[in-house]
Amino acid sequence: MQIFVGVVALLIIGVALLWVLVPALYGLPPVSTSRERIRRALELANPQAGETMYDLGCGHGRVLVMAAKEFGLNAVGIEAGPVQCAVSWMNALRNGVSSKVRIEAGDFYKSNLRGADIVFAYLTSDHGDRLQEKLKRELQAGVRVVTISFGLPGWDAATFDREQLIYLYKL
Repeated sequence: MQIFVGVVALLIIGVALLWVLVPALYGLPPVSTSRERIRRALELANPQAGETMYDLGCGHGRVLVMAAKEFGLNAVGIEAGPVQCAVSWMNALRNGVSSKVRIEAGDFYKSNLRGADIVFAYLTSDHGDRLQEKLKRELQAGVRVVTISFGLPGWDAATFDREQLIYLYKL
C-alpha cells in the first residue's frame, strides 16, 4: 500500500511540475484571466459563426470552449504544456464542443497560423516583437488579432479597451 501511495504522490508531483514548468520555459503567464475578460476580447473581434480562431498558449482551454460554444467558432489551441493539452481537450469534451475544437501540442512560433480569421493571445509583453513578425508573415488581410495585457509594438490598435487592457488589431 505504501508503494502505491508513493507512486500516486510522485505522479501528482510530476503533473504539477509539468503544469508550471513547461509554460514557464516558454515565458508564458501561468495565470488565467476572467471569463468576462475573455468574452469581451472575443466580442471586440466581432466573430462570425464558422470562422476559425487560434488561441496561442491555450492553457486549460477556456477561451476555446467559449469561442466554440458562445460564438460558433472553430477553435484551434496551440499549447506547449502536455498537461494543459490534455486538460484543454477534456474541457472541450466536457462542454460538448470537441467537434469544433482542435488542440495542437507545440510551440506556437513553429505553428502555421495561415488558416486563422482571429488570433487570440494572452501572453506577456516579452512576446510582442517576435509575435508581431510571425503574424506579419503568416496572416492575410482581414484577420483580427486580439491581445490581452500586451500590445504589438508599432501596430495601431483598431480598438483598445483601457479598463480591461484588451487590444484589437485588424490586418
